[in-house]
Amino acid sequence: MLEKKEKVLVKKAAAEVEKAKEFAKGRNKRAAIQCLKRKRLYEQQIEQLGNFQLRIHDQMIMLEGAKATTETVDALRTGAAAMKAMQKATNIDDVDKTMDEINEQTENMKQIQEALSTPIGAAADFDEDELEAELEELEGAELEEQLLQPATTAPAAPVQVPAGRQPARPIPQKRTAEEDELAALQAEMAL
Repeated sequence: MLEKKEKVLVKKAAAEVEKAKEFAKGRNKRAAIQCLKRKRLYEQQIEQLGNFQLRIHDQMIMLEGAKATTETVDALRTGAAAMKAMQKATNIDDVDKTMDEINEQTENMKQIQEALSTPIGAAADFDEDELEAELEELEGAELEEQLLQPATTAPAAPVQVPAGRQPARPIPQKRTAEEDELAALQAEMAL
């Protein structure tokens, strides 16, 4: 309604300007000034209507914010009530008992896994220190072999791998027939 009233007043102000121009052409200065005074009154009313619209929009924004706040508080109350109901259903003694059972089952599983991973037979007789020394010897021999090969391109910097660790990408080596047979046997056993 305010917007419609504003449009009407804008048309009336424009009409007063046109009348003032006509009176000015006809050399009726007093009538032209009266038209301009009415135009200013219309402009004041237009400005007043604009302020009314601004207040209404401001009020609408405040109401929307209040509604959002109310909905947020209601949601928080609902969440708090649901959490309270869940806490009543859950007893701390039950939680402690459940956690003890979980810890006990976890410990049992670790013991079972340790028992299954313990080497038996010939594998149990391997000395880890001897195996690490053998691995270091192999790495040293491979490094020596690389250094003795003639360089066709710029030599790559050798990568030192600490004992007990495997390189990120294994270095491809020529396989013997025995190694091929072993790999095939391992593949069959994996199936």
